[in-house]
Amino acid sequence: MLFQPINRNYHDFSIVRDKDACINCKVCIRQCAYEAHYWDESRQKVMHDNAKCVGCHRCEALCPTSALLIQKKKSEFKDNALWKPEFIKYIYKQADTGGVLLTGMGSPVGNIPVYWDKLLLDASQVTNPSIDPLREPMELKTFLGAKPVKLEFGKSKDGSPKLKTKLSPNIELNYPLMFSAMSFGSINFNLHVAMARAATELGICYNTGEGGLHKTLYQYGKNTIVQVASGRFGVHRDFLNAGAGIEIKVGQGAKPGIGGHLPGEKINEMVSGTRMVPLGSDAISPAPHHDIYSIEDLHQLIFALKEASEYRVPVSVKIAAVHNVAAIASGIVRAGADIVAIDGMRGGTGAAPGMIRDNVGIPIELALAQVDQRLRDEGIRNRASIVAAGGIRCSADVVKAIALGADAVYFATAALLAVGCTLCGKCYTGKCPWGIATNDAKLAKRQNPDVAAKKMINLVHAWGHEIEEMLGGMGLNSIESLRGNRDKLRAVGLSDTEMDILGVKHAGR
Repeated sequence: MLFQPINRNYHDFSIVRDKDACINCKVCIRQCAYEAHYWDESRQKVMHDNAKCVGCHRCEALCPTSALLIQKKKSEFKDNALWKPEFIKYIYKQADTGGVLLTGMGSPVGNIPVYWDKLLLDASQVTNPSIDPLREPMELKTFLGAKPVKLEFGKSKDGSPKLKTKLSPNIELNYPLMFSAMSFGSINFNLHVAMARAATELGICYNTGEGGLHKTLYQYGKNTIVQVASGRFGVHRDFLNAGAGIEIKVGQGAKPGIGGHLPGEKINEMVSGTRMVPLGSDAISPAPHHDIYSIEDLHQLIFALKEASEYRVPVSVKIAAVHNVAAIASGIVRAGADIVAIDGMRGGTGAAPGMIRDNVGIPIELALAQVDQRLRDEGIRNRASIVAAGGIRCSADVVKAIALGADAVYFATAALLAVGCTLCGKCYTGKCPWGIATNDAKLAKRQNPDVAAKKMINLVHAWGHEIEEMLGGMGLNSIESLRGNRDKLRAVGLSDTEMDILGVKHAGR
């Protein structure tokens, strides 16, 4: 039975075209991957279909005469405190499709506090003067991995001091920053090349995600963290020995407890060879690892990976921020993990069920503070580093995360924004107009690896300068001095319970 979709009339964006400025050059037609613009032969002019617009703004940005404006559709539903427009539109779409509605990028839900915005940083004044990072040394270098409780020294044959304590393998970062996991296939090869080159020049790391590592990128191994996820895509001995660290992905913030799915349309020859899956077939990661059903199973996998890599690199375990995250993290550390990566509910992704993304998990700020405190209380904080992820938007978020207990942070959405992403949230379609979340050869060409790498490098340099300025303003000359130093934070507008969980005082106290 044929019927008119209800949701066609309730799209989110409208295209406004200045008829006087439009010269019918067809640039918008060529640039729009969703075919929202088209040539009307009978009228001999460019027209558009508002229902197809996803709000990527590429046509607006590239219009040579600035004739286009993409704006939120002005039509509004009757006010109803319970039935917000997003729920109404969800029901319309599901009534038409009968399916789970996918979406990409971080959660836009507005009723859950962004705790970064409720936290303020301390600043030095007279008795503890500030430090000028332009004229005095400032140390941002970070080491990820297990640390000894104490160092023991002896003497060498010539009488000089000699370290007796055996150190665990660590990842050395010039900045407390890393590019988070974005798999090859979910984003294209050009972006993986860009991240690898940027990470190498910056002296930080990027994460392969669960899609394996293309053989041409092994040369960047010293700045690569290779990931082992439930689907085991692209995992083999050479892969495990290619990076500076290995990460077991148990969960991610955008979809805790949910597996992964890369549509067959995105599996081209390069992705197929790297992931070791048939060309054009869907790559589905199960929700659980089928060899991990207990902490003991996790312990076995951690040490299997350490054996496979000859104990040369640290092993990380990535989990989603959930309600009992502190206890989970404690078990992970006791199972032998050198790094615990925690991904908050605002983490980005190429595809997640919208209802899961917006309603499952907890914010990274609360999870991070609890994990750091739990490991300190149990006396095992030195046995693993903590990496925070999920909703890191700026250098101030980085500084606040470290004050809450992180050793470093992962960021991904910000890196994609740096190369043109506009958060349209349609990554799962494979039609990204900015050439990021697509393997379409024509669209992927819109990302030049050299240009993209330079933009990512610029972003990290800018954040690094700001981090130094904030550290100096607090009278600190190293990132180590800030780690877990929650006295450098004050809250505004939070409840006693929230401040207790975060371990911070209210502003003015």
